[in-house]
Amino acid sequence: QVQLVESGGGLVQAGGSLRLSCDVSGRTFNNYAMGWFRQAPGKEREIVAAISRSGGVTLYADSVKGRFTISRDNAKNTVYLQMNSLKPEDTAVYYCAAVQSTGWFTLMKRASEYDNWGQGTQVTVSS
Repeated sequence: QVQLVESGGGLVQAGGSLRLSCDVSGRTFNNYAMGWFRQAPGKEREIVAAISRSGGVTLYADSVKGRFTISRDNAKNTVYLQMNSLKPEDTAVYYCAAVQSTGWFTLMKRASEYDNWGQGTQVTVSS
Protein backbone atom coordinates (compact mmCIF):
# COMPACT_ATOMS: atom_id res chain seq x y z
CA GLN A 1 0.00 0.00 0.00
CA VAL A 2 0.99 3.60 -0.57
CA GLN A 3 -0.18 6.79 1.08
CA LEU A 4 -1.36 9.64 -1.12
CA VAL A 5 -1.71 13.25 -0.02
CA GLU A 6 -3.19 15.85 -2.36
CA SER A 7 -2.63 19.58 -2.11
CA GLY A 8 -3.13 22.69 -4.19
CA GLY A 9 -6.89 22.97 -4.33
CA GLY A 10 -8.76 26.18 -3.63
CA LEU A 11 -11.07 28.86 -4.95
CA VAL A 12 -10.29 30.44 -8.31
CA GLN A 13 -12.16 32.58 -10.82
CA ALA A 14 -13.16 31.21 -14.18
CA GLY A 15 -10.24 31.39 -16.57
CA GLY A 16 -7.71 30.99 -13.79
CA SER A 17 -5.23 28.23 -13.05
CA LEU A 18 -4.36 25.83 -10.25
CA ARG A 19 -1.75 23.12 -9.87
CA LEU A 20 -2.62 20.09 -7.81
CA SER A 21 0.10 17.92 -6.30
CA CYS A 22 -0.09 14.39 -4.97
CA ASP A 23 2.76 13.23 -2.76
CA VAL A 24 3.15 9.46 -2.59
CA SER A 25 4.92 7.49 0.12
CA GLY A 26 5.22 3.93 1.32
CA ARG A 27 6.38 2.02 -1.75
CA THR A 28 8.44 2.49 -4.89
CA PHE A 29 6.62 5.29 -6.67
CA ASN A 30 7.62 4.35 -10.19
CA ASN A 31 5.94 0.94 -9.79
CA TYR A 32 2.59 2.74 -9.83
CA ALA A 33 0.38 4.05 -12.59
CA MET A 34 -1.35 7.21 -11.41
CA GLY A 35 -4.60 8.98 -12.05
CA TRP A 36 -6.58 12.07 -11.13
CA PHE A 37 -10.32 11.76 -10.65
CA ARG A 38 -12.98 14.23 -9.61
CA GLN A 39 -16.40 14.06 -8.07
CA ALA A 40 -18.95 16.86 -8.07
CA PRO A 41 -21.96 16.86 -5.72
CA GLY A 42 -24.59 14.41 -6.89
CA LYS A 43 -22.37 12.99 -9.62
CA GLU A 44 -20.25 9.90 -9.99
CA ARG A 45 -16.48 9.97 -9.70
CA GLU A 46 -14.94 10.46 -13.13
CA ILE A 47 -11.49 10.19 -14.63
CA VAL A 48 -9.74 13.49 -15.32
CA ALA A 49 -6.32 12.28 -16.40
CA ALA A 50 -4.02 9.30 -16.06
CA ILE A 51 -0.30 8.72 -16.51
CA SER A 52 1.78 5.61 -16.96
CA ARG A 53 4.68 4.55 -14.76
CA SER A 54 7.12 5.98 -17.28
CA GLY A 55 5.30 9.29 -17.53
CA GLY A 56 5.43 8.94 -21.28
CA VAL A 57 1.82 7.90 -21.83
CA THR A 58 -1.11 10.02 -20.72
CA LEU A 59 -4.83 10.27 -21.27
CA TYR A 60 -7.38 12.96 -20.59
CA ALA A 61 -11.12 13.25 -20.30
CA ASP A 62 -12.55 15.04 -23.32
CA SER A 63 -13.82 17.81 -21.07
CA VAL A 64 -10.29 18.80 -19.98
CA LYS A 65 -8.21 18.12 -23.10
CA GLY A 66 -6.10 21.12 -24.01
CA ARG A 67 -6.59 22.71 -20.60
CA PHE A 68 -5.18 20.22 -18.08
CA THR A 69 -1.78 18.53 -18.01
CA ILE A 70 -0.80 15.55 -15.90
CA SER A 71 2.85 14.90 -15.13
CA ARG A 72 4.97 13.02 -12.63
CA ASP A 73 8.37 13.40 -11.06
CA ASN A 74 9.59 9.94 -10.14
CA ALA A 75 12.53 11.42 -8.21
CA LYS A 76 10.17 13.40 -5.98
CA ASN A 77 7.44 10.75 -5.70
CA THR A 78 4.90 13.29 -6.86
CA VAL A 79 2.24 13.52 -9.55
CA TYR A 80 0.85 16.86 -10.69
CA LEU A 81 -2.25 18.17 -12.40
CA GLN A 82 -1.82 21.56 -13.99
CA MET A 83 -5.26 23.05 -14.61
CA ASN A 84 -5.59 26.09 -16.87
CA SER A 85 -8.59 27.96 -18.26
CA LEU A 86 -10.71 26.66 -15.43
CA LYS A 87 -14.48 26.64 -15.80
CA PRO A 88 -17.25 26.54 -13.18
CA GLU A 89 -18.05 23.00 -14.31
CA ASP A 90 -14.58 21.94 -13.14
CA THR A 91 -15.73 22.49 -9.57
CA ALA A 92 -15.36 19.20 -7.68
CA VAL A 93 -13.32 17.29 -5.14
CA TYR A 94 -10.22 16.06 -6.92
CA TYR A 95 -8.69 12.73 -5.94
CA CYS A 96 -5.30 11.24 -6.66
CA ALA A 97 -5.19 7.47 -7.21
CA ALA A 98 -2.48 4.86 -7.63
CA VAL A 99 -2.28 1.24 -8.71
CA GLN A 100 0.70 -1.06 -8.99
CA SER A 101 1.30 -1.85 -12.63
CA THR A 102 3.55 -4.34 -14.39
CA GLY A 103 3.46 -2.31 -17.58
CA TRP A 104 5.83 0.63 -17.95
CA PHE A 105 3.46 2.25 -20.45
CA THR A 106 0.10 1.00 -19.16
CA LEU A 107 -2.74 3.38 -18.28
CA MET A 108 -5.68 2.72 -15.99
CA LYS A 109 -8.88 4.51 -16.94
CA ARG A 110 -11.52 3.32 -14.46
CA ALA A 111 -11.81 4.14 -10.78
CA SER A 112 -12.35 0.44 -10.03
CA GLU A 113 -8.84 -0.31 -11.34
CA TYR A 114 -7.19 1.81 -8.64
CA ASP A 115 -6.72 0.54 -5.10
CA ASN A 116 -5.00 3.47 -3.41
CA TRP A 117 -6.69 6.85 -2.97
CA GLY A 118 -5.96 10.18 -1.41
CA GLN A 119 -8.37 12.11 0.77
CA GLY A 120 -9.24 14.59 -1.95
CA THR A 121 -8.81 18.33 -2.39
CA GLN A 122 -11.61 20.78 -3.16
CA VAL A 123 -11.44 22.87 -6.32
CA THR A 124 -14.05 25.60 -6.67
CA VAL A 125 -14.27 27.75 -9.79
CA SER A 126 -16.44 30.84 -9.56
CA SER A 127 -18.10 32.43 -12.57
